[in-house]
Amino acid sequence: MTNNFEKMLELVTTFFDTKNDPDQISVTEEDREKLLAIHPSTLSELANEDGPIVWILMIPTTKELMYRFISSEISETQLLTATPIGIQYDCVYLCSATVLTEFQGRGLAKKVALEALDAICQTHPIKHLFYWQFSEGGKALAHSIAKQKGMELLERN
Repeated sequence: MTNNFEKMLELVTTFFDTKNDPDQISVTEEDREKLLAIHPSTLSELANEDGPIVWILMIPTTKELMYRFISSEISETQLLTATPIGIQYDCVYLCSATVLTEFQGRGLAKKVALEALDAICQTHPIKHLFYWQFSEGGKALAHSIAKQKGMELLERN
C-alpha cells in the first residue's frame, strides 16, 4: 500500500516534472536548508495519520527579485539562490501548492497557505504576492489569497 508521502512525491514529480526542468526548484536537501534559513514557514504541510495531504512552498524575497522573476529574467532556481538571508522581505512567491487528489476541493491548500503567509507576515512587511501559473487551481488559489490578504498579485509572464 502506498503511503501519502509516496503519493505526494509522485504527484509533484508528475505535475511539475522538476527532474527534467532545471529552472524549477526540486527541493533538494540544499534547497530545504536555504528555504528554512529564509523563513521556517517556507515549507508547510498538513498531514493525517497516513502522512502529508497538502504541501505548500512559499518563498519570501525582495521586490527587485520578484520583478526579475515575473519578467522571466531569472528562473525559479535563480530566484531561490539570489534571495538573501537575514533581511526584511516585502514579497512572497507562491511557488507550489500540492494536494492529494482525494483531498482536493476542501480549501485545505488555502488554509495551509494562509497560515504560512500569516507566519511570514509576523516578521516581514509583505505587500506583494506573486505566482507562476501551472494550473487553473493554482491561479484561483493565488487570487483568493491575495484578495483575502489585500495584497497586490503579480503573475509571471
